[in-house]
Amino acid sequence: MHARFVAVALAGALPLLSAPATAAVGSGPVGGPMLGTHGVVVQALPGAPQLPKGVSASSWLVADADTGEVLAAKAPHARHLPASTLKVLTAVTLLPRLDPARMVRASWNDAATGGSKVGLVPGMKYSVDTLFTSMLVVSANDAAGALAEAAGGIRPTVALMNATARHLQAFDTRARTPSGLDGPGESSSAYDLALLARAGLAMPAFRHYVGIVSSHVPAPHHKHYQIYTHDELLTSYRGMIGGKNGYTVAASGTFVGAARRHGHTILISLMHAPPDFWPQAKSLLDWGFKADGRVVPVGHLVDPPTSHVKLRAQSSKTTVVLSAHHDGSPVPGWQLGVLAVSAAVAVGVTVRRWRYRAHRLSLPPL
Repeated sequence: MHARFVAVALAGALPLLSAPATAAVGSGPVGGPMLGTHGVVVQALPGAPQLPKGVSASSWLVADADTGEVLAAKAPHARHLPASTLKVLTAVTLLPRLDPARMVRASWNDAATGGSKVGLVPGMKYSVDTLFTSMLVVSANDAAGALAEAAGGIRPTVALMNATARHLQAFDTRARTPSGLDGPGESSSAYDLALLARAGLAMPAFRHYVGIVSSHVPAPHHKHYQIYTHDELLTSYRGMIGGKNGYTVAASGTFVGAARRHGHTILISLMHAPPDFWPQAKSLLDWGFKADGRVVPVGHLVDPPTSHVKLRAQSSKTTVVLSAHHDGSPVPGWQLGVLAVSAAVAVGVTVRRWRYRAHRLSLPPL
């Protein structure tokens, strides 16, 4: 019998706490039984470094991204609003499906999106490459919307995102928007963010985009303007591969990112943290590199299921073809599995309806 947990409301925030996600009835928390805790869990060997002090995030996780071993965690399956870290799921879902050279015309709806934006001009065309760059470098919500429209529409894309999360066993995650702007019932967890980011790191395109420090975005009259990464660790932390940060008033600070040193890749995630969470993220990365090999893992990031299913599905708004990447290279098995599940969702998505009303925020969300 699973323990029942009481949701806790903290002043000025709305964390969403729940029982740990399970892979199947009675199978325990995804990643191992020790990850079902709402406290801190670590198994230190003699000589292991102490966990960093002052990490006030409500939940966090440190893992070896190469092996998937979880080195330490706090409430890893507690559900919180993800803010713009949800864009990791958007990218993992859409990168295998959209040709980076394809041109997409921005709409008025894209331009009217709230929160952090890159400033898409309605009627102007942008490459998918520019849109992914904008979404992952400066957390552009308008770019996330344009990518979703290019993939068949907001609702089909959100359905594809949820299918992708389920396939990767990120069962704490519920997407309601492609941007991560707060939606009713939207959630993720420190465990799921790490799981999704690890899937992203296996994709060369994802690693490319999260590692961009600066780029240019086209503007009217053959002009352009520069954008600069929101990831403060990318330019200040040695070995940083990249990551994705987020913020809304309700979610507070969220982050997932990875760095590589001396042949080891450390992946960390944190949720419901102070807006200036960068020192906390840095301290968790530092600890991860020092502790790797000096602690007994408390769990693991589950590997994506493999699949060799080929499927073509059509709906009035969406066509999904599972074969190969746009450059002709084979699609990895787990991505085929994701797209197979996603295609089935896309077929039936037109009969599903839900309403979403954006929350008014007193500070700009990322």
